Amino acid sequence: MVRAVVGANWGDEGKGKITDMLAADSDIVIRFQGGANAGHTIVNDYGKFALHILPSGSFNSNVTNMIGNGVALDIVQLVKEIDEVVKKGVPKPNIVVSERAQVLMPYHKLFDKYEEERLSDRQFGSTKSGIAPFFSDKFSKIGFQVWELFEEDRLKEKIKNVLEVKNLMLEHIYHKPLLDADELYSTCKEYAQMVKPYVIDSVSFIHDAIKSGKNILLEGQLGSLKDPDFGIYPMTTSSSTLAGYGAVGAGIPPYEIKDIIVVVKAYSSAVGAGAFVSEIFGDEADELRRRGGDGGEYGATTGRPRRMGWFDCVASRYGCKVQGATRVAFTVLDVLGYLDEIPVCVGYEIDGKVTRDFPTTGALERAKPVLKVLPGWKQDIRGIKTYEELPESCRKYIEFVEKELEVPIKIVSNGPGRKDIIFR
Repeated sequence: MVRAVVGANWGDEGKGKITDMLAADSDIVIRFQGGANAGHTIVNDYGKFALHILPSGSFNSNVTNMIGNGVALDIVQLVKEIDEVVKKGVPKPNIVVSERAQVLMPYHKLFDKYEEERLSDRQFGSTKSGIAPFFSDKFSKIGFQVWELFEEDRLKEKIKNVLEVKNLMLEHIYHKPLLDADELYSTCKEYAQMVKPYVIDSVSFIHDAIKSGKNILLEGQLGSLKDPDFGIYPMTTSSSTLAGYGAVGAGIPPYEIKDIIVVVKAYSSAVGAGAFVSEIFGDEADELRRRGGDGGEYGATTGRPRRMGWFDCVASRYGCKVQGATRVAFTVLDVLGYLDEIPVCVGYEIDGKVTRDFPTTGALERAKPVLKVLPGWKQDIRGIKTYEELPESCRKYIEFVEKELEVPIKIVSNGPGRKDIIFR
């Protein structure tokens, strides 16, 4: 069976914990898109980890963790993360890498940085991980697939051709030092040796796994609102964040994806620029940020303070729709226990009219939140193991959100640890 764990919002919904938990019942966990530009924070018996490129099944010794063909493969970061988790006492993860995955090159990070500098006050809030230049090259057909690292003559020739274009840009647009073909070739040879132990024919691997009835878990990065088609374009990421893309990014027949678990946060947070209708500011935001997540709401990759907001029914319902949610995992509910009252965004007022539908970016930027206030439960709910034990106001909050989402909430997370979970 194939399941997907994906986000409904801007990312940072708590997918890492849910994936880590579901990985215990999986044979294979696959990262199918994105790169090292976002992180999954995981708290388990080994400690607290911020993963960027490693699949979240890496803490389960029974799991094969695959970097799919749809990923922007940062080889240096992958090897570094494997070493880091092993140093902290985790058994070495079982990692495989699709031979068709594309390699993030050192110059992708440079171009990312240079472009943000050039844009100045118009920049996208990039993590400078090289993601936009990487995907631009992929679709311009001047990217490098993993297998090409092992074809020496072909690699040399391709590097020479690619650098003709890159060096023109460096000289005339960015006014930066040029790239050296021999130096880049040496780097690619180093990359080849680093990744060689993990490389597989992922198409055969996946189809054999499906045929033999293996449990496969697809792990998405970021969330619906960062999708380049359905998100807050252009303030989005550069690869599709939707479960449907798992069929492409992992090489799985689309009809095999049977269960789509969409992770939804009990309040809102976002890193990076772009429309955020339910955003709050000042002391109110600082308090929620300080209490949020495990150790506060700061980006797992950048360390930047996240923008904070109340739960957004409009954005979250839309996020579930475009993901094709079959069930919802509702996370960080415990964080709201300090509030007497909890505002929830139930509609957007745009040009004097109220809508429950999520609009395109121009209208979104003019939207004002329509808030409904729900009673808080004023108690710590960590450690509660059954739904019935939750305070009545807390259950009512969950049931209100469930009705708004139009998808059943089946998993409730009430703390950062793997065991802080309630199944409905």
